[in-house]
Amino acid sequence: MMNDAPVIFGEVLFDCFEDGRRVLGGAPFNVAWHLQAFGLDPLLISRVGNDPMGREIRDTILHWGMNTAGLQLDSVCPSGEVKVTLQAGQPSFDILADRAYDHIDAGAIPPLAPSLIYHGSLALRQPESAAALSRVLQRYQAPVFMDVNLRSPWWTKEQIINLLDQSRWVKVNDVELETLVEEPGSLEQKAVTLIERHDLIWLIVTLGAKGAFSLDHAGTLLETRPPTETTVVDTVGAGDAFASVCIVGLLREWPQPLIIERAQQFGALLVGQRGATINDPGFYQSLIREWQLDQSADHHV
Repeated sequence: MMNDAPVIFGEVLFDCFEDGRRVLGGAPFNVAWHLQAFGLDPLLISRVGNDPMGREIRDTILHWGMNTAGLQLDSVCPSGEVKVTLQAGQPSFDILADRAYDHIDAGAIPPLAPSLIYHGSLALRQPESAAALSRVLQRYQAPVFMDVNLRSPWWTKEQIINLLDQSRWVKVNDVELETLVEEPGSLEQKAVTLIERHDLIWLIVTLGAKGAFSLDHAGTLLETRPPTETTVVDTVGAGDAFASVCIVGLLREWPQPLIIERAQQFGALLVGQRGATINDPGFYQSLIREWQLDQSADHHV
């Protein structure tokens, strides 16, 4: 049984909307936020600027009860920021360059005891943060959950391939899977190719409003769809919500069908809210009870 101390590596930033709203985000931050709410003990390794946004990020993380030992302070580069525009409910992103999270310092990372290491790909767009993650992966040898986030122009195929080779579990969306496996074929065929190419244990493919499917190295295909009555207010962060429950399930050793069913359940709840995270512990409480997460970590569902 793994312990419940996942290390979450990558960006924390503000999503800045056209109407002036600012919402804390970044896939790793969103995942760490949900894991904290579900009673795990994530350590977010990231970096913020010595600026008002950076102070707000630190204060918000502390207020949520999260450990800030992995949150570095940068006196040169500003905190992460993304300009978000919504068209027909679908977000498009302008991710600002050279931010604090691009300069995560390997030497400033505290000693770790990770049960699992989660990372995306956006925070690895600059050599410094990429080297910091590489150091963590080499030093701790914990199983890796990679959440592919292909944000043009901030990725290279060579880097993604290298990271996939080091991963045990991978989550992609349908567009990312089509991008990574260029050979013709169905999404399911492409999933088989990706698993074989990178020796993955489990691949999860999110399909937006159509739900998700997963395929493991033994060829087991699972499919899940959102409830028909799902209300969609805002899809920002839906994939991160899905990933966070997958991590909970892997650490608690739930069976695969239960993991993706519950991940879909939480994702469908989240898209009914505005923003990628919910600043209300009560929002999570019914799921914590339903999933028996409030029982001891060694309790098997």
